Amino acid sequence: MRIFSGIQPTGTLHLGNYFGAIRQWVQLQEGNECVYCIVDYHALTNEDTDPAELRQARRELALDLIACGIDPEKTILFFQSAVPEHTELAWILGCVTSYGDLTRMTQFKQKAAEQEFVNGGLFYYPVLQAADILLYLADHVPVGEDQLQHLELCRRIARRFNYRFGELFPEPQPILGKGARIMSLADPTRKMSKSYGPEHYVGLMEPEESIKKKIRSAVTDVGLKPGQEMSPGVANLFEILELVAPGELVAELRQQHKEGKLLYKHLKEVLYEHLMRALAPIRERRAELAARGEIDELLAAGAERARKIAREVMQQVRARVGLE
Repeated sequence: MRIFSGIQPTGTLHLGNYFGAIRQWVQLQEGNECVYCIVDYHALTNEDTDPAELRQARRELALDLIACGIDPEKTILFFQSAVPEHTELAWILGCVTSYGDLTRMTQFKQKAAEQEFVNGGLFYYPVLQAADILLYLADHVPVGEDQLQHLELCRRIARRFNYRFGELFPEPQPILGKGARIMSLADPTRKMSKSYGPEHYVGLMEPEESIKKKIRSAVTDVGLKPGQEMSPGVANLFEILELVAPGELVAELRQQHKEGKLLYKHLKEVLYEHLMRALAPIRERRAELAARGEIDELLAAGAERARKIAREVMQQVRARVGLE
């Protein structure tokens, strides 16, 4: 399969990114042709994007991804802005996209409600996202449930283009994420996200003391009685623990909770210890990669591989729509 996925450069990866998506990206590299893109054009839709911070965040994210196991030798890893065909195809696809479809995008409505200034890029975002995928003739895309609406629009855009100009684009199928849904330690009713503030996420490369403090102050509940239902905060701690600790240890702690004997302080100490042990190899690889200073060369090589595919596809697109 040819698989495409993208991630915005909004700073360091956090536990939700890693366990929810990136770990699956790493696994999908085996036996598939993977194209993974750092979507920096998409990042410009954020109203508080700072140019200097964006430059730095792009490189930091690339280092994080490789440290997590994305192999730039077998996988195409690159910056979206290094391949201008993305925006060219986005314009052409926009001309076969229904305005009504774009007005129905749930994520646009949510983000527009949160921003004082609603830019046109935010509205057009799903078309550029479709161009990202279709430019590489990807037939599968790993997505979370919150992205299924965008992928369905991508499929409709491909269908409309093919109907009008002749068969070219596959209709990409979703690979539904099997990763865990990690919630904020400070507010377990919200998904872990950097957009809510530093107390709401745990970064993979965050200083150990900071991680310890966040886990220690994680929301739990006021007290336990035997058989009491697990609160969202405690359930979230167990969700993370199951990803990093032996099954028998997790089962033992669950039994203690069921009996009303679990000390949350102990649960948090165990979680911190096993989480840091799981993250240690990633953090070590990250430090080695940064010290070697090869990241720019690796990304340039990835962009050249991406452009080779993109140029060939755009040649066909331009010919079909009458631009060549």
